[in-house]
Amino acid sequence: MNRKNYRILVVDDEESILLLLKRILEDDGYQVLTARDGREALTAAEARRPDLVITDLRMPRMDGLRLMEEYGKRYSDVDFIVLTAYGTIESAIQSMKMGALDYILKPLREPEEIRAVIRRAFERRRLLDENRALKSEALKGLPPLEIVFAGMEDVLEDLKAVATADTTVLLTGETGTGKGVIARVIHQLSERKGAFVEVNCASVPEHLLESEFFGHEKGAFTGATSTKKGKFEIASEGTIFLDEIGEMDRPLQAKLLRVLQDGTFERLGSNATLKTDSRIVCATNKDLQQEVSEGRFREDLYFRLNVFPVRLKPLRERRDAIPAIANYLVSAVSRRLGKPDLEISESDMKRLASYHWPGNVRELQNVIERAVILSRGGVLDLSRIELTTEGPSGTVTGSLREVEKKAIQEALSRFGGNRRKTAEALGISLRTLQYKIKEYGLI
Repeated sequence: MNRKNYRILVVDDEESILLLLKRILEDDGYQVLTARDGREALTAAEARRPDLVITDLRMPRMDGLRLMEEYGKRYSDVDFIVLTAYGTIESAIQSMKMGALDYILKPLREPEEIRAVIRRAFERRRLLDENRALKSEALKGLPPLEIVFAGMEDVLEDLKAVATADTTVLLTGETGTGKGVIARVIHQLSERKGAFVEVNCASVPEHLLESEFFGHEKGAFTGATSTKKGKFEIASEGTIFLDEIGEMDRPLQAKLLRVLQDGTFERLGSNATLKTDSRIVCATNKDLQQEVSEGRFREDLYFRLNVFPVRLKPLRERRDAIPAIANYLVSAVSRRLGKPDLEISESDMKRLASYHWPGNVRELQNVIERAVILSRGGVLDLSRIELTTEGPSGTVTGSLREVEKKAIQEALSRFGGNRRKTAEALGISLRTLQYKIKEYGLI
């Protein structure tokens, strides 16, 4: 939000107070309206809805408390700051109980004191607007629930039951099963006011992850040229999604444990304790119990995260859902690419349904997109798409580990050893690819 778009209504029966506040606030770049009592303020608000109302408590015709009450009946989403003399502190406290953000004592003293109160109100509104925008962007374009949970209807019922609780949810499943999409669905079902904020623990460099989570003060480290809010602060009253939680290093695991225990943290470079009421959803494609037994993941953190575990099935375990998902993807991709809707032939649908999809829904989406691009006419063209690890009967050849190892080998070979391109093609993070290369001895 720009200050030029932030509208403040000042209400006071003293002309000198109106003129003083108007001058101070306009000099700071805000839009300012004025009114001399509560009734005049309601009329002014009807014509030009303010973001903030600064009102005296004692006024003729309609006082400040009555104005707050009447305004609340007509409009919502506005902040109040009250002007009060030393003798009316009790009324100021009553106004705070009615929802006022703050109060300013009369007679007015230094302009900077007034500016500080207004800045806090402006920053609160700016953050709320930012959170709404983030939430809207995060939920934009979600597939219908019947597609997201095709073949996993029981999972949807479980998530509906837990969505409105503050309980931590741990999503487990193979890469490409849609953990990120389902985290957004949980946030949508929760109806929480705040933003949906995602952090991929594998894609942020370890030395920056703490700053990403908790924020930092100006000068906290080299390159920290300004104060920055962390994801937990931005996600207040919303949901923070920690993807690939199994990639987090142990020192940061201890700090995350504290947030889970009491909701508190400090920005880097600050001793001030901040609180968050964000709801935590985590996801991993690793076996965290095995990570605990091998000393890479804290046991106490695992138990804190594993309050409500949800396993997402790989696509090969819900083959009956593949036709519905494939048809939806063809339609969605065709619209996005400006192509007419295409049909999938019966033989190609059988081919899609019999393939084991080691990359799961993400791999299916990539295959569909390539096929839509290559298609001419009204039928999807899968003839030039290779599903390379399919056995002769459409089943997996060898163990899942062998299939995964072979898929990584083939992708590395196809991209000349370029790990970043290989990771993008496989639909996994670079860090996960590096871990798999080491695990399978492909170095």
